[in-house]
Amino acid sequence: MSDQLPAAARPRAEGPAAPYDALLLLSFGGPEGPDDVVPFLENVTRGRGIPRERLEEVGAHYFGFGGVSPINAQNRALLDALRKDFAEHGLDLPVYWGNRNWAPYLTDVMREMVADGRRRIAVLATSAYASYSGCRQYRENLADALAALAAEGLELPRVDKLRHYFNHPGFLDPMIEGVVASLGELPEDVRDGAHLAFTTHSIPVAAADTSGPVEDHTEGGEGGAYVKQHLDVAEVIADEVAVRTGVGHPWKLVYQSRSGAPHVPWLEPDICDHLEALHAEGAPAVVMVPIGFVSDHMEVLYDLDTEATAKAAELGLPVARSATVGADPAFAEAVRELVLERAAKERGEAAEECWVGMLGQSHDVCAVGCCPGRAPRPAAAGADSPYA
Repeated sequence: MSDQLPAAARPRAEGPAAPYDALLLLSFGGPEGPDDVVPFLENVTRGRGIPRERLEEVGAHYFGFGGVSPINAQNRALLDALRKDFAEHGLDLPVYWGNRNWAPYLTDVMREMVADGRRRIAVLATSAYASYSGCRQYRENLADALAALAAEGLELPRVDKLRHYFNHPGFLDPMIEGVVASLGELPEDVRDGAHLAFTTHSIPVAAADTSGPVEDHTEGGEGGAYVKQHLDVAEVIADEVAVRTGVGHPWKLVYQSRSGAPHVPWLEPDICDHLEALHAEGAPAVVMVPIGFVSDHMEVLYDLDTEATAKAAELGLPVARSATVGADPAFAEAVRELVLERAAKERGEAAEECWVGMLGQSHDVCAVGCCPGRAPRPAAAGADSPYA
C-alpha cells in the first residue's frame, strides 16, 4: 500500500484517529496449501527441538482440510470489514495486516508501513484475552520486527497495542446472537435443558497463573487474569442469553487444543471430557461456545467441529457449535471505537470507554511483569519496551 507523497512530505496525522496514522492487524497466520503445512509448523515451534516427523503428524489436522487453514481468509474478511466500517464513518486510517508465523510476515509488513510513511501505529492483535501467547508474545514479535528494521537503518515507528477487548460489547454481542441461534438449531424437546460449554484454548497452568498484570497473578492453578476474564465473558453471555430466550442454561468454562508434554499441567477440563461428564449426568444437549477465539480457524474447525462433535455423536448427545465473531460488523465497529478511545487518551483528552461485565476496562499499557514468558525477551508496546 503506497501513498502519492514521499514520506518526508507527508503531514502528521490529523482527525479523530490522531496521533495514529495506521492500524496494524496482527495475527497468528496459517498455511494456505499442503506444501506450506510443515514449514508453517516449523515456524510455530522454532526453538523447541520438535522433530520433523512429529510436525508431519500434527500437520494431519491441516491435511484433512486440504492443507489450508481458514485463518488467513478470515483475516482478509476482517480487513475488508474494518476498511468498510472506517470509510463509512469517515475515519481516514489505513489498515495493514501482518502475521507471526506465515505470510504476510510482520517484519515485511512493518517495512512496508515505514516506506509508506507510517510513524505512529495502533496494533490490534487477534487475541482478546491476557496471556503470554495471546499478548506478550505478540509484543515480542513487534520488538523483533522493530529490531530488524533498526538493523536496516530505517526510521522506527512507534507502536501501541490496543487494550484487551474481551468485554467490549461489539465482541460479545455477535457471540450472544450465535448462542441464541445455536439453541434454535437443537431439537425442541432438548432445547430448554441444554448446557452451555464455553470453550477456550488450554494453556499451561503456570502460564495462566501469571497472566495479566502482577496484581492478577495467582497460585495453585486459579488461572490469573486469563481464567478470570473468560469467566466474566461466559457469565455475561449466559445472563444475556437467558434474557433473550427466557430460559437460564447451566454453563461451564472448559478448554480445548491442549499440546505439550503430558507431565506439564494444563487448564482443564477438556471439552471432550466435559461432554462425557454431561452425558453421564443426564444433560439433554450442549451448545459449544468458542469464546476464546476471534474466528473459526483450524482449532475451532478440528477440535470442536470435528473431534468434539464426533465425541457427542458417539455419546448420542445433541450438540451445536455457536459462531465466533469473525468479521461481524459489530466487531469492526468495536475496533473503530477502540482506536478512537486510545487516540483520545494519547492526545490527553477524555475518552468514552466501552465495556460490560464485572472486571471493567483492561489496561492500555502492559506493565512490567505482565504475562511473563519462559525466558526474558524484549517486548514492544509496554512499560518495559526498549522502543519509545
